[in-house]
Amino acid sequence: MLSDIEIANAAKPDKISNVAKNLGLSEDEIELYGHYKAKLNIKPRSRASKLILVTATNPTPFGEGKTTTSIGLADALKRLGKSVCLALREPSLGPVFGIKGGAAGGGYSQLVPMDDLNLHFNGDFHAITSANNLISAVIDNSLYQENPLKIDKILWKRCMDMNDRALRHITVGQGGRTDGVQREDGFNITAASEIMAVLCLSNDLAELKENIANIMVAYDTQGEPIYVRDLGCADAVAILLKDAMKPNLIQSLEHTPTLVHGGPFANIAHGCNSIMASKLALSLADYAVTEAGFGSELGAEKFIDIKCRRAGIAPDAAVLVSTIRSLKYNGGADKENIASPDLAALQRGIVNLGGHIEILQNFGLNPVVALNRFSFDSDGEIAFVRDYCKQRGVQMAICENFAKGGEGALELARLVVDECERAKELKFAYELSDDTASKIEKIATKIYGASEVIFEPEAQKALQHIKALGLERLNVCIAKTQYSFSDDAKALGRARDFKLSVKDLQIRTGAGFIVAVCGKIMLMPGLPKVPNALNMRITSEGVISGLA
Repeated sequence: MLSDIEIANAAKPDKISNVAKNLGLSEDEIELYGHYKAKLNIKPRSRASKLILVTATNPTPFGEGKTTTSIGLADALKRLGKSVCLALREPSLGPVFGIKGGAAGGGYSQLVPMDDLNLHFNGDFHAITSANNLISAVIDNSLYQENPLKIDKILWKRCMDMNDRALRHITVGQGGRTDGVQREDGFNITAASEIMAVLCLSNDLAELKENIANIMVAYDTQGEPIYVRDLGCADAVAILLKDAMKPNLIQSLEHTPTLVHGGPFANIAHGCNSIMASKLALSLADYAVTEAGFGSELGAEKFIDIKCRRAGIAPDAAVLVSTIRSLKYNGGADKENIASPDLAALQRGIVNLGGHIEILQNFGLNPVVALNRFSFDSDGEIAFVRDYCKQRGVQMAICENFAKGGEGALELARLVVDECERAKELKFAYELSDDTASKIEKIATKIYGASEVIFEPEAQKALQHIKALGLERLNVCIAKTQYSFSDDAKALGRARDFKLSVKDLQIRTGAGFIVAVCGKIMLMPGLPKVPNALNMRITSEGVISGLA
């Protein structure tokens, strides 16, 4: 079978101006970036549309195909004659050159231009990187210029969009001084920057500037917070982001319009594309398909508790993506023989699927399970999963869109259309009036299945500090491993009655949430032993291979 990039290179995309025209957009409402990409310069319109959330079981080394399913579902809805628009996240360069190798879907459910999307795209990540580092430069300049703000403890870190573990911990000259005065510093990956979260959670440029101004970057010698507004550079930062704030329009292989905008990670941030892109998708089509990062306990929880609450939107249906080999892996199947039939491992591991069904039902959503089928999946294994879903009152569709495009997701599309018509009431895991500790405890017990939360000494001090600053009404964004319901990456299946340990709490006043750090979470990832960058090639004619 052809590789993803070979399939993408063989595609014949429509001119993006035609894709925009089919959405009802005028020439004045799009800004062309060549023939196949554009930015939208338009405000959301009022429209009675259906929002479809795509989430998944816990990720495994084999990949579950959430983005591929999202694209296939949208293509299938289009084949059914529905007006549809996708709203997805942008890939980060670090994972593209590290393990992932690309994030534009796969097989015959891809976005094009695939290579542009994975490599720089329309420059949004670079704008976010520059905006983040402008704040760092202003902080250091203030220190150099006799420190008028009395900056003492600096919270803000630089960032770059690449996996580079050497930058996790660095030593810099304090304010650029050369007299030996130094401080410890470090870089985060751009997807973990608060600027990324701020961009994704702002409804317009005015709100973006306000949220930037509210970012806490340091404390002074009296222990009082210092914000970007105190530095005086909020407008300059917003200027760098004025074009990055505009959602990007591309298309699938089947010419389904797709808004790709923003890319925070779900294990260290809120894991959703921008509010602006989601609202635009809802205003341009009758069905908007979007996704939330990693499993439902991370991505869907943050999508609902943070993004939906902030944007005033709610999903009309939820799709839960999984695979038989993923469930067998959760049941302890041998990784080397994961393709071999193993009903016993599937019976043990299917509790992972059950846990995610339970989570979505607790939010008031009855998910449609999308089971991505592989040629080595046995009929008995598929029948077992279907029976399991039926016992839990949820529908299941077999998806083969990786190999067949939208045609392979028609069963899923029909079930999702039916689900969108069923009445539902969205429920949050916590209320904003809850104190910070209670918010974390409710997520841990109601969503993750923990018996209790242990706040370690640093986290206890942070709770008191948050209360003293009057920030307890902020949302909570839990940073933990994506591989388990718990904070232990090795606790596969459906972990229950465990103790969730919160090591620290980090304040994100611009983004409007408190990050609860659980376990070992790297804000600057490293490359694997054999990074995907070593497999990539480019010819003298500019043809790329090995990108996926």
